[in-house]
Amino acid sequence: MESLRIVLMGKDFELRFISLVVRARELGDEVVLLDLGSTDQTLSLAKKIDCRVIDYDDELLVPKLAECLLKDNAAEHSLLINITNQFRLRDMPLLVNRARENWDVHMAFSTEQNNSSNPQEVAYKDADISHLAASKQGLESLSRADVSDTPLELEQGLRVRVLHSKPSPKVQQRESLATASKFAQLFYWMLESRHPLLLFGIPGLVLFFVGYKLSGNVLDSFNEWNQTSVGVGLAVIAVTLMGLFAMMVGLILYIMGKQVKQIQSQYNHWPKEE
Repeated sequence: MESLRIVLMGKDFELRFISLVVRARELGDEVVLLDLGSTDQTLSLAKKIDCRVIDYDDELLVPKLAECLLKDNAAEHSLLINITNQFRLRDMPLLVNRARENWDVHMAFSTEQNNSSNPQEVAYKDADISHLAASKQGLESLSRADVSDTPLELEQGLRVRVLHSKPSPKVQQRESLATASKFAQLFYWMLESRHPLLLFGIPGLVLFFVGYKLSGNVLDSFNEWNQTSVGVGLAVIAVTLMGLFAMMVGLILYIMGKQVKQIQSQYNHWPKEE
């Protein structure tokens, strides 16, 4: 199979960068970051995992992008993916399959026009690229095009397909623990919180203090044990135990968060953040 280069285009997606590169390296022969001016830790992460970076500050138009990819010693096939908030990691295998088909140019546009219109009649300057899979010949033809041209004006001998960018079809997948249970999502969010003592410790302290005060002031006001006094007593005990439990949860989550950060800082020899 001819070589495939996967180009991740975007900026400021440090939280997703590692998973995107790992997945892309499983599917392609080379992974490149086409950086659009990141100001977060994206470039630093790329350096740590040996991902080559191309700085790009020109217009995000297909002819300009094709010219940039050609200058970078293009592989036999290139797949350019625009990493946006709508892009999902599960969409990458589908795009790789499109890149490995016998298309010289396979791309998807995101435009303000109706999806019923012909995407091959859309000018490059009027569309935002969603993904572009092209061979060397396809990139060469695209690089010679003008920004006001349309895909219909490409060379006749090329195999070209242009689509409107649409959401990927929903496929039934196995759910992970984090998505299968709302409680698991809440627990994961608590682990990611930087201040669990504020979320659980302070409410727990308030409940414990209220329960302690009620146990001395309210229960002593009953002269005999009946259905009402027993109910009030159980409620006071429940409030006190809830406060104690909340304080314990806050303390445990705070300690676990510190341990997770320490493990992450040592994993793969990553330096600690100052």
